[in-house]
Amino acid sequence: MDTTSEPLISLRHVGKSFKDGKVRALEDISFDVRPGEFISLVGPSGCGKTTLLRLINGLIPTDDGTVRVMGATPQPGPDLAMVFQSARLLPWLTVTGNIEFALSLRGLDRKEQSKRSMSLLGAVGLRDFAEAFPHELSGGMQQRVGLARALAVEPKVLLMDEPFAALDAMTREVLRRELLQMWSSRRMAIVFVTHDIDEAIMLSQRIVLLRPRPGRVDEIVDVDLPEPRWQNDPRTLPAFAAMRDHLWSRIHDMVRDGAELEELAGAFPKADAGETPVR
Repeated sequence: MDTTSEPLISLRHVGKSFKDGKVRALEDISFDVRPGEFISLVGPSGCGKTTLLRLINGLIPTDDGTVRVMGATPQPGPDLAMVFQSARLLPWLTVTGNIEFALSLRGLDRKEQSKRSMSLLGAVGLRDFAEAFPHELSGGMQQRVGLARALAVEPKVLLMDEPFAALDAMTREVLRRELLQMWSSRRMAIVFVTHDIDEAIMLSQRIVLLRPRPGRVDEIVDVDLPEPRWQNDPRTLPAFAAMRDHLWSRIHDMVRDGAELEELAGAFPKADAGETPVR
């Protein structure tokens, strides 16, 4: 990652409301994403994580402030790929067909589409399932195809909205490592929404912790852990545990302030007697 370059994504004093201004989703959000940087957004329910992704992707406009992606107002396109919690594959196309469809939108010829799709399927371990249809795949396999499809167009920015949340623990672990390997080799910028604190620390270079109702930046945490993490698991390091405790402490403070937590993965520090329990 080049820490001296201009931001690839820049948010300045961003605000967003819904329901004719009655529901304030975001308030005064400012942060940057540098080229090749992996950033995670974490926080309790109501802090606007998914809304932020939609603003960065140009799917919805801001009410206040500015969002700039590659120096311009964002709009959906091949430079901005998105991976959702469900893979959202086209059910009438094969695995290869889903990836080649994305490549066709970039104007690649059939030969290049085939070559690139098979290369990506090899990277996610699904080359033997190239001619399978989505309904023939497990949820984890479908999510691998979704990731391969997003990477097929070689985006400059990859936006990921809790992509592993619906998967079992073992599949999540495998896909996290595959994602880190792909990011390490391609170095696109990633903005990753998760409610799993451990996942955020393991994957990210920085974590944007948000407060809810309306969503505001509580803190931006640098994750200074050894790379590459897909080879050197950092979860046994004291620095990992310290960062995890710090983030949970901040979230615990939000609970004391009355924020309603979504279901966050991982052990939560036990509340003192008389304090609001975590649900």
